[in-house]
Amino acid sequence: MITAIIPKLPFIHKSKTIEFYEKLGFVLNSDYDDYCIISKDDLEIHLFAYQNLNPMKSDFMIYIRLEDKIDEFYKKLEEKNIEIHPNGKLEVKPWNQIEFSIIDPNGTLLTFGQSI
Repeated sequence: MITAIIPKLPFIHKSKTIEFYEKLGFVLNSDYDDYCIISKDDLEIHLFAYQNLNPMKSDFMIYIRLEDKIDEFYKKLEEKNIEIHPNGKLEVKPWNQIEFSIIDPNGTLLTFGQSI
């Protein structure tokens, strides 16, 4: 039986990446030299060192589903000066989701969605 799917995302600068995710409400659970684990609510993300990653050419992305209050979360990120992706403003999508997107310091696209 599968109990969870855990994304593994790259980082170039670990401290900068952890600081970014802490602004999103994640906490650092485990920290190793080239690997760390962060979590928020029931979501866990593993981060690994990838020094040669070009953030402008990254193809990494994850979709994070919120139970509710996506508009409040969106406003909190704006208040923390977290840049919303130019093509990812908060909006209702045809697939019955309210979504927005941001990009982490390593070029990973994070899309947040809530069912309507």
